[in-house]
Amino acid sequence: MTTEHYSDPVLSVGERDAELSGRLTAELIAFNTAATGADDHDAFSVKVTDEAGELVGGLAAWTWGGLCGIELLWVREDSRKDGWGSKILLAAETEARRRGCDRMAVSSFTFQAPGFYQRHGYVETGRTLGIPGGNADVHLYKSFTGSVDHEQR
Repeated sequence: MTTEHYSDPVLSVGERDAELSGRLTAELIAFNTAATGADDHDAFSVKVTDEAGELVGGLAAWTWGGLCGIELLWVREDSRKDGWGSKILLAAETEARRRGCDRMAVSSFTFQAPGFYQRHGYVETGRTLGIPGGNADVHLYKSFTGSVDHEQR
């Protein structure tokens, strides 16, 4: 009789691992697709540059199952009063609709821009407490169909 010897799994902690992040993303997408049947995971960005080619602002987002999630939205400080945040957000909403999304979600720390999103029709759905300085992470949602209580897909 032959016995195969396998070593025990090894747990390690280290700096961010891009390869690991890519693998985890792929595995979770596969799991989510199997669980929901929605296999339309994608991503897009919106970018604004000035005449010198310098970044004025931008947005990174993902889409899946009719939902668009904003990961990042940033506007350079000297351009924040010029309406670029609104223009970027509206461009993202237009792109999300073009991709078949009927709702959007985002989170914003209390010291960032939850009021900005609320002025654009997003409603608060919850908060994660414990952000440094007594702050919170505000979770916001917007339905393009007018219903906050959207049927889960």
